[in-house]
Amino acid sequence: MLDTQPVHLWAFRKPPASITTLVGWGRKAPALKARDLAHRHDLPFLTLEDGFLRSFGLGVTGTPALSIVVDDLGIYFDAREPSRLEHLLQHETFSAPVLQQAQQALARLREDRLTKYNQGTEVPPGTFDPDQKHILLIDQTAGDASIECGLATPHTFQQMLEAAIDEHPDARIWIKTHPDVLAGRRQSCLAQARGRRDVHWITQDWHPHALLKHFAHVYVVTSQMGLDALILNRPVTCFGVPFYSGWGLTDDRQTCQRRTTRRSLTELIAAAYLRYPRYLNPETGDGQGDFFQVADFIQRQKSVQQDGPRRFIAVGMQRWKQAHLRPILSQARDGVVFAPTAKAARKIDPRPDDALIHWGRDAPEDLLDLARQRSAPLRFIEDGFYRSVGLGSDLIPPRSLVMDGQGLYFDPRSPSDLEQILNTAQFDQTELERARTVRTLIVEHGLTKYNLENHAPVQWPTQGRPVILVPGQVEDDASIRHGCEGVNTNLGLIQAARAAHPDAFIVFKPHPDVSSGNRRGQVPDRQALAHADWIETNASVVACIDAADAVHTLTSMAGFEALLREKQVVVHGRPFYAGWGLTQDALPIPRRTRHLTLEQLVAGTLLRYPLYWDGELRGFVTCEATLHALIRERNTLHTQGQLQHLKKGWLRRQLRKTRSLIASWTSS
Repeated sequence: MLDTQPVHLWAFRKPPASITTLVGWGRKAPALKARDLAHRHDLPFLTLEDGFLRSFGLGVTGTPALSIVVDDLGIYFDAREPSRLEHLLQHETFSAPVLQQAQQALARLREDRLTKYNQGTEVPPGTFDPDQKHILLIDQTAGDASIECGLATPHTFQQMLEAAIDEHPDARIWIKTHPDVLAGRRQSCLAQARGRRDVHWITQDWHPHALLKHFAHVYVVTSQMGLDALILNRPVTCFGVPFYSGWGLTDDRQTCQRRTTRRSLTELIAAAYLRYPRYLNPETGDGQGDFFQVADFIQRQKSVQQDGPRRFIAVGMQRWKQAHLRPILSQARDGVVFAPTAKAARKIDPRPDDALIHWGRDAPEDLLDLARQRSAPLRFIEDGFYRSVGLGSDLIPPRSLVMDGQGLYFDPRSPSDLEQILNTAQFDQTELERARTVRTLIVEHGLTKYNLENHAPVQWPTQGRPVILVPGQVEDDASIRHGCEGVNTNLGLIQAARAAHPDAFIVFKPHPDVSSGNRRGQVPDRQALAHADWIETNASVVACIDAADAVHTLTSMAGFEALLREKQVVVHGRPFYAGWGLTQDALPIPRRTRHLTLEQLVAGTLLRYPLYWDGELRGFVTCEATLHALIRERNTLHTQGQLQHLKKGWLRRQLRKTRSLIASWTSS
């Protein structure tokens, strides 16, 4: 979100000539040293801080910031000197379009209950007597820089408490404790009020909006929760000088002589949320985002969490899978617990609002029994369709997953969530337009599940014959074990394609996991060439599909990729994309009763069914964002000459696996 990539300097060394600006974070000691260094060497200085719509999660837990402020005058929480935010509020004339955007932003803040960190639970019914008047005081931690910078002292908190009691003699007074105090990391500024009978304490981590709606008046020193209260139209009294005081919106017990302009709440929102911060664009990963894109991202995290279980209990996961899944499954309200067996999971005491997780379709019987006995839903998890740059068998983390409560997309023995979506879902025009965009993105950039292969056009000696592509698969893959009958091997598929097209030019392309030696399914060249004309080991599956007239497949994702390119697809198994009127099917699939358009298939398969994960943002993103991320990663690795290293070399793969396994142990 900065204009250039920063470099780190020692505070006691003269900056080199290449350094044009110094920056520091907040008002902590390193930033103050950096500011002094800038002044000594006559360099501009910028102060950085988190924005007011920061993230879905706390920074102390490693959640990255989605917005920052870059202040060339001071910093918003330091009322001892001007800041760029104060300058905006004092002098800016906001245009009509900006004010309209601010009204929309204010509506989003209220409707989606957006706050700085977007954390906290609901207030249980009956906690606050609706017939009683309630007054809220916001505690802070001793040593919080915003207290001194906000022209307050520790004694100010005691003054605030006494004033609230005096001014509301008929009300119940509540103090909201800071989370760091509850965690034992910091001291409370209102610790002396402990034990008073006329004060009640709130120690729960309730969502600010869920809490504030119960209160008639809010008292703060400099806490940002006063801003949340203003957004909810609650009266706010300030005993310090936070950035939102002094503009006519708050009852101020201290004044700032520089602040003489009267502002509306809409203008405050325009300055604090639209003009002052810089936002990351979660869709593209660059620093050219805006408030609404970040709000959409945060709302997506909320929706996934609200629609999900209280806690995940993942059973039987390998250590490296645990390392990949832990950050994703930890987004549940109470996180994730890993258990080696169903017996161990039973000791964790699953509840109906938990979800048991098993990788793949074939869950052991004792896990199925546990799910039934505890009325805990069992969900089956697998890699998504556009997974990564690199193979899963080489322990490359996934960017997409599917989590299915009925079965899994590749197992036609029973229904799956995807099958249900494709059978019943109604897709609106917006979704179908997104599906067209996604399809175009995939086709134009040659994206595949693993994104490793060379995209150069093929040069096959076809001599004018029609070209039939036969993509190989891992023969012990569950989709073949559960979805095929007569033809269920790579050699058998080649033979079937030759029988159907005796005069065609048949190309066999082995699966990359098989070619790398990781998985089963090798067909000796001599046997393959007894029926095929060409074995393609260099070109990408996309280049092969582009050059083919038709594709014969068992259950391969290549069949879906061929459909995206409007190729004829003949299916000898029961993959998820068969049975909808878009493929020639060798086997019946009676549960699939609907004829779909290609856009409907794409919308159900890629927009509704998977979860898409951004490991850098530590959050769920859209399909489009994941596709763009795959394109960027693949292009960067190609430019650096690293893409081939993901494909070749037994030793390189073993070193990469070793690093992943070490990471899995250290992250547990």
